[in-house]
Amino acid sequence: MTDPSVSPPDPGTDVAVYVHWPYCARICPYCDFNVVRDRGRAEEQAALVEAILRDLRTQAAMLGSRRLASIFFGGGTPSLMAPDAVAKIVEEAQRLFAPARPIEITLEANPTDAEAGRFAELAAAGVNRLSMGVQALDDASLRFLGRNHSAGEAIRAVETARRAFPRLSIDLIYARPDQTVTAWTAELTQALDLGFEHVSPYQLTVEPETAFGRALRRGALIPPDEDQAAALYETTQEVLSAAGFEAYEVSNHARGLAARSAHNLHVWRGGDYLGLGPGAHGRLTLGGARTATVAHRRIGHYVTGVGAGEPWAEREAMDAAGEAEERALLGLRTIEGVALSALGPLGLRIGEGPMASLIADRFLRVEGARLVATEQGRPVLDGVLKALLT
Repeated sequence: MTDPSVSPPDPGTDVAVYVHWPYCARICPYCDFNVVRDRGRAEEQAALVEAILRDLRTQAAMLGSRRLASIFFGGGTPSLMAPDAVAKIVEEAQRLFAPARPIEITLEANPTDAEAGRFAELAAAGVNRLSMGVQALDDASLRFLGRNHSAGEAIRAVETARRAFPRLSIDLIYARPDQTVTAWTAELTQALDLGFEHVSPYQLTVEPETAFGRALRRGALIPPDEDQAAALYETTQEVLSAAGFEAYEVSNHARGLAARSAHNLHVWRGGDYLGLGPGAHGRLTLGGARTATVAHRRIGHYVTGVGAGEPWAEREAMDAAGEAEERALLGLRTIEGVALSALGPLGLRIGEGPMASLIADRFLRVEGARLVATEQGRPVLDGVLKALLT
């Protein structure tokens, strides 16, 4: 566990860069991200790369001199990007925000044979950490999840990625319909043999506007009940902990401090980050105010907006209470928790009101000068946060 006497690093004025690449070979039935099919869009994609670079320069001019904390290519499927486009964005970000030290540069990928064939080129472009959407290790589950790779392809891709990148993370989805504890234990155990150092196991969430959401309304999809989902969650913690992985965030487990995601920690700690690409969210300190930004969602609107010097569909300066609430929402997801001083604008006090009740019920605890969710509180964190912040 994290030593409660040691405060986590302050992100300070360093800025991270998030790049959203919206193209996917196939739209998964559980996905509610801002994505489009990757079909015959070469000219559009070239224009988007140029818009992202221009957006990067525009936002850098607003921020002035900052140090670069990390770069994260998400999506969508950024492993479908041309490696030379990835290299251009990495080089420009490092030119505009000179990093004080070598930084983490993460790119999300799917484990198809075609994408694995590009891993060496992506590594040469500057990517040093791959986050791979394995999602499952049996073909029936992969078909149910709408994935365009097989279990065999996933295993081959992980082996290829281990040779190409210094850091490797995989995503897995559990709490699938009819999934048993026995089957999930076997699947997790098989996955651990692949040799990654970071894993993000996500409980399947059915969003209303997805294909799974429509199937749920029709009665064609029946997810596990609360008791079964809880049993699968506990199994996840037990198997990964026994293998040396620490749950440093609700859905992120790392084998050692160095394996934790530097980019995600920067965001969870309240650091500034640029959101580049269609629909990307950002958090920037502008004019002394913490400012939430959201880029235009449609690709054409984003490209046009960047060209006009206005990439954002939304830009809002957060008040002190809004900023404090966000710090609680993000910080309590991690084992670091959130500084009590950051909660001051919300009027929360240790011995009073909802905080006192949640501490008494052992959903939260105080470690030094920080508020932390307990092992009992983390599985029901949404409810804990609602009680704390309402």
